[in-house]
Amino acid sequence: MQLRLGLRDWGGTDIGMSEFGPGANDEDRVIQARLGLLRQEHRDLDSAITALTDSQARDQLLLARLKKKKLALKDQILQLENQLIPDIIA
Repeated sequence: MQLRLGLRDWGGTDIGMSEFGPGANDEDRVIQARLGLLRQEHRDLDSAITALTDSQARDQLLLARLKKKKLALKDQILQLENQLIPDIIA
């Protein structure tokens, strides 16, 4: 899923920018796509946890499992975000 931006140079040639920016390589694009999926799953879990918490019949075991899964997703998201940060040689 790559969205092409309608940018062209002065001669009318497509510059080749994607939704991930002008300097993104293939590995960065894969990581960005994976991040999008994980963030969506994290939001979905958050909604499910909220709905379960607000309901009359609270299943504490299910609630605990969903929260644990949500934390694991957050850890995966942070790991992938750290991979996108370039190493700076001091």
